Amino acid sequence: MNVTIFVEDDKANTQPEVLKVYKEGIAAELATIFKGKARTVSAFEPECGLTKEVLGDTDVLLWWGHRFHGMVSDEVAKRVTDAVLTGMGLVVLHSGHYSKPFRALMGTTCSLRWRDGDFERLWICSPSHPIAKGLPEYIELKEEEMYGEYFDIPTPDDLVGIGWFRGGEVFRSVCAFRRGLGKVIYIQPGHETNPTYKNKDIRKLIRNAAEWAAADIRAAAPTGSRHCEVPPESK
Repeated sequence: MNVTIFVEDDKANTQPEVLKVYKEGIAAELATIFKGKARTVSAFEPECGLTKEVLGDTDVLLWWGHRFHGMVSDEVAKRVTDAVLTGMGLVVLHSGHYSKPFRALMGTTCSLRWRDGDFERLWICSPSHPIAKGLPEYIELKEEEMYGEYFDIPTPDDLVGIGWFRGGEVFRSVCAFRRGLGKVIYIQPGHETNPTYKNKDIRKLIRNAAEWAAADIRAAAPTGSRHCEVPPESK
């Protein structure tokens, strides 16, 4: 499984409050989920590090974004969506719901309610799904940024997790979609100043999602339409 992890910031551009939680940055922390065997790229690289060659060699792309969605050009965003439609997996994390590729693949605003940190209990509501393999019936996070309904996305093909917050809000926190030949998973927990990605169950959730989404086969993008004649009736 060839994993590529995209984050907005490289370590040089990461906010100090984030580095207090993740000393090497979020990308490095996420890479440890895959025992360091993952390519990491950032929005500060040419083409955001998401060249045709990189995407062609990627079975599943993890996407973490927050403040700089506009740094990703429309050309790069389309390159990512095309890769998904031809088989590459995409795991979108936390504020990546506003990323250009995710919004294009959903066809909606992907807007939601939010507020500062709160206790979250993430209920696994589809325990037989491969993404939920080995997870407890719920995951508790002492503090996580609250995301709440209404979440403007299409009805998920699979709803795997629902988050509940002390304020009474609920949220479709783990959603799976099929787009073309690819699979897309959205996973809500992961605010940059909370140690969410150090939680063993969240790490397993992300690993499971990546394994489920990873491309089984990659197909060439269609180059155009081809006219197909209906054969004449046999006599």
